[in-house]
Amino acid sequence: MKDRSLFKALAVTLTVGWLAVFVIVPNLLTLATGFLTRGEPEFVLPVFTLENYARLFDPAFFDIFLDSVWLALCTTVLCLLVGYPFAYILARLTPARRRLGLLFVVIPFWTNSLIRTYALIAILNVNGLLNAVLLWLGIITEPVELLYTNTAVFIGFTYTLLPFMILPLYASIEKLDHRLIEAARDLGAGSFQTFFRVSLPLTLPGIIAGSMLVFLPALSMFYVPDILGGAKSLLVGNFIRNQFLVARDWPFGAAASVLLTVVMGLLLYVYWLCHKRVRKAEPA
Repeated sequence: MKDRSLFKALAVTLTVGWLAVFVIVPNLLTLATGFLTRGEPEFVLPVFTLENYARLFDPAFFDIFLDSVWLALCTTVLCLLVGYPFAYILARLTPARRRLGLLFVVIPFWTNSLIRTYALIAILNVNGLLNAVLLWLGIITEPVELLYTNTAVFIGFTYTLLPFMILPLYASIEKLDHRLIEAARDLGAGSFQTFFRVSLPLTLPGIIAGSMLVFLPALSMFYVPDILGGAKSLLVGNFIRNQFLVARDWPFGAAASVLLTVVMGLLLYVYWLCHKRVRKAEPA
């Protein structure tokens, strides 16, 4: 018993220590940096100011933040529309085909996402594969400029984050009690009625989890807008990155990071509330 208690105490101490060193302390330092003054040639001067947090209410920054939220929301919706049917079909396959389908879903994780994003340049540029296919199908009459636009960023977000939607949806759909679906059909419900009144509510935990796993990274990701959006696409992720590495305005970058952290924390809290409510509503 003493050895077990000692092991538990050690595990808790290591966990709390890890969180303190790699999560709590960095966030506190970021919060504090936002109250300091930008210096030259020093990046930060120990002079207290509220200017950096006041600049967050600037209309230009507010527009950047709204654009980021809108693009993240659109990415989440598209991933859900594509991922749900894919996960539903995947859950209905035989075990052997299901394993093969899951393999195709996780294969992208074997390659660094930065490399995969650079590979999209060859697909999205004027002479790329996508334009060639659209021209061959007769959908367009001349190549479309996709690269270095928000459309390219949207495609990159969707391509990168789609597996994060499919996997929780698949896990939720696989746990469906098919007796409830059969009972609804026996009572005269059609396919659409059965889906929207039985299947969809029972898979809400997977929908909520997948939406969070897509929306939060899309809101904060900086390398996809940098690579596929270029100078024409300024979102909150690469805006913060530019403040630290290009403009060298660390205090304002820290203030923007704090705002993003608070927004993401609130979204996680909303997710927790929704998840708790859905769990309570599930049949025993």
